[in-house]
Amino acid sequence: CERLAQINQAEAQGQTNDFSAFPDGEAFIDAQHPYSYDLDIFGPYSLYQMISRAATSIGQQRLAQWLKEVAQPPTIRQRQEASQELAQMTDWQHELRAYGAAISEESGQIDRIYRWLQEPYIVLGRSGRKMALWVAPVLFVVAMALWITLLPWFLALLLLIPAGLWLRNSLDEIQKLHNQTGKAAGTLRTYAQLIRHIEEATFQTPRLQHLQQAFLGEGEPASKAIDRLAYRLSQLDVRYNAFVFLLEFSVVWDLQQAYRIDKWKATHKEQLPHWFEALAEIEALVSLGNLALNNPDWCQPEIQEQREFFANELGHPLIAVDKRVSNTINMPTQGHMHLLTGSNMAGKSTWLRTVGINIVLALAGAPVCAKNMKLPLLQVYTSMRTQDALHESTSSFYAELKRLKFIIEAVEDPAKTDGIPVFFLLDEILKGTNSRDRHTGAKALIRQLIASRGAGLIATHDLELGALEAEADGRIENWAIEVDIRDGQLFFDYKLKRGVSQSFNATLLMQQMGIKI
Repeated sequence: CERLAQINQAEAQGQTNDFSAFPDGEAFIDAQHPYSYDLDIFGPYSLYQMISRAATSIGQQRLAQWLKEVAQPPTIRQRQEASQELAQMTDWQHELRAYGAAISEESGQIDRIYRWLQEPYIVLGRSGRKMALWVAPVLFVVAMALWITLLPWFLALLLLIPAGLWLRNSLDEIQKLHNQTGKAAGTLRTYAQLIRHIEEATFQTPRLQHLQQAFLGEGEPASKAIDRLAYRLSQLDVRYNAFVFLLEFSVVWDLQQAYRIDKWKATHKEQLPHWFEALAEIEALVSLGNLALNNPDWCQPEIQEQREFFANELGHPLIAVDKRVSNTINMPTQGHMHLLTGSNMAGKSTWLRTVGINIVLALAGAPVCAKNMKLPLLQVYTSMRTQDALHESTSSFYAELKRLKFIIEAVEDPAKTDGIPVFFLLDEILKGTNSRDRHTGAKALIRQLIASRGAGLIATHDLELGALEAEADGRIENWAIEVDIRDGQLFFDYKLKRGVSQSFNATLLMQQMGIKI
């Protein structure tokens, strides 16, 4: 109940755009990814932090994977259906998260368990060690009986030497087993509880039913099997007890536990990864369902074959509702671009991120911050935050050129995106050079992208680029975000308008900062 209360408190904070209670996914930041770094997908106050409700590392990794990749239309529709059902199961999903809140999972723990599954058996298939499981206890009983009745204690102890040799022979392998699975018992118990909660649920959508069936196939339920593995692994910890030598020399305790763990692995070696996969996907779906629950005014986008992108009242998910300004976009996604001009702080970069982040949501199977939205499969590429790299002796300008080359190659070579068309978002291109070179280079880049049938948005302060619309035969559209100056004050409406920007505010901003102009 305490955990449920904390979950509801965190969700209430989230409604005020305070997502600090949720994992931020900082470990998934990748500056070389086509879009995730520029669009604030991961890190503090990111899209991931807004969405993620997974407790396990595998659930968090699965959600991050969905936000970094383009899913296929059937998969997107399955995720939409499943997340919509979960959005109506508030109590169930909160209870799942409350069970998960008990987890204390070490970094790399599940990877170590996967490696253990591939290791050879320690006792199974080893006749000598298997014999030791029966012979060692008999020798111990005989030794104790002889010590009590006939022999001096030191002669009776000679019968324990075989047990010592068996243990010594297997010491390194059992230590490796313990290193790979040590402290995993608690994590596995929590995993078992999460899976048990899933096993007991009643689902309607085919995808959730299919995932649930992975736990309820032939044989015992997955939760019971994983609970038993957790218990077996916890018994290995007894080897650190001060009196463990009595168990070792009487029943070769380590070998007994290794044998039981071997038998479990022989039975469930192929099933365990599938169980983890199903759990990871359900946790990711719960995250999407919770997003739909928290934002009932968002829509489920329609994935279409037609090469057009339309979104009505599209807003940035991370901007509070009372401050969010939405716009509509409608454009072909082949050989077409919007050229966006506007003053400083007018909202050009925010609009690029608004478009990009909602495309990412749509193609991950999540609801989007819009009244309605239709789009084909698109692979987003961005160039917005390029910076110098001292370790590579790279200037910010050269870093931007490398990024643009990365995008051009993706546009011109469909194989780099598995045939998915590129949708680029470029913010103030070639800003690191002089105005003449910047203008010349930007014109050449725009013409090349159009000739290569690329599509996307370019934000720029270079108003002269607006002249390209006249020569592009409808393939370039000029759009602007204006600012009003009234009585020496700036007023922003953040609304898109057709044409080239006619407003200027840099001089006023510099004057307000004390620069005498």
